[in-house]
Amino acid sequence: MDAIRSSVAAMATFTIKPAAATFSATIEGLDVRDLDGESEAAVMQAMDTYRVLVFRNQDLTPDDQKRFSERFGPLVRVPYVKPLDDHPEVIAVLKEADEVNVSTFGSWWHSDFSYLEEPPTYSILHARELPPVGGDTLFADMIGACEALSPGLRATLDGLKVMHSGHIYGAKLADTGEQGRMRSVEVATGDPDADVERAHPMLRYHRPTGRHALFANPTYTTRFAGMTPDESKGLLDYLYTHATQPRLTWRQVWQPGDLLMWDNRAVLHLAVNDYDGYRRLLHRTTAGSEIPIGTPDQQGTA
Repeated sequence: MDAIRSSVAAMATFTIKPAAATFSATIEGLDVRDLDGESEAAVMQAMDTYRVLVFRNQDLTPDDQKRFSERFGPLVRVPYVKPLDDHPEVIAVLKEADEVNVSTFGSWWHSDFSYLEEPPTYSILHARELPPVGGDTLFADMIGACEALSPGLRATLDGLKVMHSGHIYGAKLADTGEQGRMRSVEVATGDPDADVERAHPMLRYHRPTGRHALFANPTYTTRFAGMTPDESKGLLDYLYTHATQPRLTWRQVWQPGDLLMWDNRAVLHLAVNDYDGYRRLLHRTTAGSEIPIGTPDQQGTA
């Protein structure tokens, strides 16, 4: 790890500082609008190493953010969430000051749209307006969580698949109503296709590093393949508790101008909903997609 950090830092004039013991880093002294080939390669290497990066002091238009995001893969238009009218690749993650005692967008541990056949690879958030306190984003290191398992449990999970579905956008949720949902992020529900389950490997192979990550989350994972939800619950709950223990998590305390980028293959995240009475606006883009695989010899699309 130290050798990787040194080589990354030496490739550019900006600084990369680890933010937590096992993952995440901050980058200072870089304007992402001015990346050249060398600095782009350094950022990509840092992304593979740390899985979560924070670029400080960025002043970006939506077009600037899209151009930066496209460096890491084709822009993805995510389902069910209404984008900006004039920028269909950009989502406004917004909660108004008068939206109190409601849920906020992304306030449960999850990997973005993990129920898709090709879930998105990278998510990018840019701070536009921040509350004076609160509104942090938590991350959990799913590679670190996998490697911290006992050899026996890891062997048990190896080769297993878990089922994912977008049921929070499906017909079942629509039938129960949408009380208590924030209004500023328009989310469509009632699509029966969102209730369809897809199987992904429990231990997902992370192509950039050759390591494995736990690939399950309490928002979209429904059960182990071949088991019922009740049969799966005990072990899944244990894994979620294990993965989100403090030593495997990191907290993004937002600063004005922060640009946050993470690897959905290797981390979970959660938006902390603790800023009632204040406005918070982030712009989000999504880049790249990939079929999750369990071993390097399996086929997938990057």
